Amino acid sequence: MPRSDGTGKHIYNEILRELPRDEFEKVSPRLELVRMRPRQVLHEPGDTLRSVYFCDTGLISILSVLSDGKTVEVGLVGREGLVGLPLIAGFSTAANRAVVQIEGTALRVDSDAFVVLLRECPRFERKLQQFSQIMAMQATQIAACNRLHEVESRLARWLLMSADRVGSSSLGLTQEVLGQMLGTRRSSVTVAAGILQKAGLISYTRGDVRIAQRTKLERVACECYGLMLRQVKVWKSQSE
Repeated sequence: MPRSDGTGKHIYNEILRELPRDEFEKVSPRLELVRMRPRQVLHEPGDTLRSVYFCDTGLISILSVLSDGKTVEVGLVGREGLVGLPLIAGFSTAANRAVVQIEGTALRVDSDAFVVLLRECPRFERKLQQFSQIMAMQATQIAACNRLHEVESRLARWLLMSADRVGSSSLGLTQEVLGQMLGTRRSSVTVAAGILQKAGLISYTRGDVRIAQRTKLERVACECYGLMLRQVKVWKSQSE
């Protein structure tokens, strides 16, 4: 269930939603609701981090950018997390590009205010540290996935991860975007998407992918999807 910020606006972000009341009352006044547009860049590598974005709805990709301009996705952020993790460790600049893939909203916090909140709210800080470990694990697993698994199974894994984070089986994505996220050619994604669609696992129209049979898509996805889910579940049980 969403949580109200006290002004009638509902908050879906899981980190903010699960804060104890006393800490939430300190954090809430600092939150500014902002709309995120498709392909909007929140920061580039080397940028000074002036804000932290708690994703409330929508989907954000974290991309590694190479010197020739090519990119590959190393992380996904939805309502379970935030963008701006280096600030938690005391770093003020971004290492990667953060770009909005599916439009939505975020709760933005000024970086200076964010640092103060870390000192004042120990449960808040702990949750953020835990999320940073989840993102590090995700980046490691995605790197292995991109190297070892076929496009079809990687596409299934990516669609499932995206659906989990936006809470919907309908994903407003083009094949070009999917290719960029998977670090492969658009033609390869077209073939893989065609196979999944022919099997009835997804339906695809221009600019929209819908998961039609989730259970069967999970069987097609590579083992990385299940491994990441299980690891997060283990860590969450340890934090309770």
